[in-house]
Amino acid sequence: MNSKELARYIDHTLLKPDITNEQVDKLCSEAIEYNFASVCIPPYFVKKASENLINSETVKVCTVIDFPLGYDFVSAKVSSIKKAIEFGATEIDAVINIPAVKNGDWKTVKYELDSMRTITKINDAVLKIIFETCYLTKEEIEKLAYACLEFDIDYLKTSTGFGTAGATVEDVKLMKSIAGNKAKVKASGGIRTKEDALKMIKAGASRIGASAGIKIIGR
Repeated sequence: MNSKELARYIDHTLLKPDITNEQVDKLCSEAIEYNFASVCIPPYFVKKASENLINSETVKVCTVIDFPLGYDFVSAKVSSIKKAIEFGATEIDAVINIPAVKNGDWKTVKYELDSMRTITKINDAVLKIIFETCYLTKEEIEKLAYACLEFDIDYLKTSTGFGTAGATVEDVKLMKSIAGNKAKVKASGGIRTKEDALKMIKAGASRIGASAGIKIIGR
């Protein structure tokens, strides 16, 4: 896979807590230059990123919701998604309520998935659900993946990059084995080299979340 092809898999990501306007401007310029799939930035910077990318026909604006812990009220998540879309986001990476999964509260999990899918679908936005696989058992990953399929979630995403571990080939394979052609898989967290990225893609990932996008494509 050449650099141009690989770049289209990558969400060029900047999610550290001390981001400056200048860093967002640079991120967007790099995304245009290398034609990454999207820029992934905090909600605070969605409007700025959208303005930077207004003339780009290929680079999307992605943001994160209830990041990185995921345990806010469903109503808060829906409100945040709505506002992010109003400001120009077209792709939403939302952290699932991890404690609800761990406690077997699947009623809450499914209500959350349904609510977030509804608001994104109404607005023609892509929804990626972040599992944070490092905290989940294999059985919990499987059950959450099947729940996502019930609500036509676009992407099953491995990690935030802020947990105890990031994406693994094993988790990507597991998630893709369940998703099949019904949903895509995004691998994120700890992917820093071209070799890392290609392993995830081979395992079934259709998107790579990384802050090392330029290094990954070998530029």
